[in-house]
Amino acid sequence: MKTPYKNIYNVLKLNRFIVLAVVIFAMLSSTFSLWMAFKTNKEALNSAFAINTDGSIIPLKLVTQKENFKVEALAHLDLFHNYFYNIDASNYERNLEKALWLGNSSVDNLYRQKKADGVYNRLLQYSLVQKVLSIDSQIEEQNGTYVFRTVTVFEINRGSIIDTYELVSSGNLIPVDRNFPNNPHGLLITNYFENTLKKLNDES
Repeated sequence: MKTPYKNIYNVLKLNRFIVLAVVIFAMLSSTFSLWMAFKTNKEALNSAFAINTDGSIIPLKLVTQKENFKVEALAHLDLFHNYFYNIDASNYERNLEKALWLGNSSVDNLYRQKKADGVYNRLLQYSLVQKVLSIDSQIEEQNGTYVFRTVTVFEINRGSIIDTYELVSSGNLIPVDRNFPNNPHGLLITNYFENTLKKLNDES
């Protein structure tokens, strides 16, 4: 008995259906892959990663990073002004060394100028205690540059006399690599300048 031949048109129709199905599936698969790649890339651009204390990876949104920048910048300025102005005969060398890690040559130049003017010699000679009472910093972003203005109130204890001063300083902040424990916030003070210094009151 002879095997009946299939209708050639039915065979061609089936083949065409299979080819179309494969092409459509390939197009859908390619479109899905491209969409997933675009989505992953977008998420990667909007994310950063940090290492937690236990070694795990923590994703951080760039928006969150920008919000956290101000917190870190204020902490950096607070740390610097405490180190640079909260000094006495026993700790000034150690504190100033720490302060110099937080700024560039503009801070170093100011330190050298104060040293040449005999500020630290008087601190030793008269056993003065310079204590920071408050630090208030304002930060603005101007054309991608971070500008700060800080008002530091400190007192100088001369034994029987305590003088209180208000110092207004300004400068810029730039991101750098974190350096624990010397520069934990990964920021550097540049163009640092002491704008005004005035005595607020004398206390006996």
